[in-house]
Amino acid sequence: MGEGLLSAEGLGRVCLRGRTPASHGTHRRERGRIRDMDVLDLLKSASLLVPEESATGNDVTVDDVWEYLAHDEWEVALGLLEELGEVRPLPAVFWASMAAAAEELRLDRSAAWCHWREGEVRNGVIRADLTLRAPSDGGRRSPVPGAGVLRPMWDIGHRTPTGEPAYAVAHLWVEGVPALEPGGRAPVRLAPLTPELWGHLRPGQVITLHETRPVGGTAVLLEVMLPE
Repeated sequence: MGEGLLSAEGLGRVCLRGRTPASHGTHRRERGRIRDMDVLDLLKSASLLVPEESATGNDVTVDDVWEYLAHDEWEVALGLLEELGEVRPLPAVFWASMAAAAEELRLDRSAAWCHWREGEVRNGVIRADLTLRAPSDGGRRSPVPGAGVLRPMWDIGHRTPTGEPAYAVAHLWVEGVPALEPGGRAPVRLAPLTPELWGHLRPGQVITLHETRPVGGTAVLLEVMLPE
């Protein structure tokens, strides 16, 4: 069985740990002791990687970012750069600089998101429409944390030599909300531990989420863009 796959027996022994695909590191400074040039230099470096012609739906451009940087409005500048990062693909170093700046500013969710996007640049993008199983039908009774904390198993079609499902592991990010309520539905992003195991998937296919052996949710793939 390939690396990153678990049999049904192995699934029963898995301990779901709260980890994100990339380590955030530790915050070494209190907010009042953040070194100004650290954050400013990081955000400047990220800004230089955004094409001048890029603009969000609200007509935000990199010129707006520079204006906020000139007035030391770092959190606003960071938020605008996150928006610009969705306009067109940007290199991994852009998201790495953004993550480091967010960590300095103690913006944990922004740091997690920027690390996530950095990982997607390197490993590809998988998006899906996930519906959790209702608690009354045996589904989980607590919300799924949204920021890449949960690392469930997924049945993506692989099988063991005996024909049982061989589960693949992928972190889960819920788009647009801090958490997905039990029985809820939302678009999600997946970060596989072993991306090459997912290369056969295409939009429209259905995969299932498993925290234990029973199905915990069903996801219809919306986008699959993995490195060749």
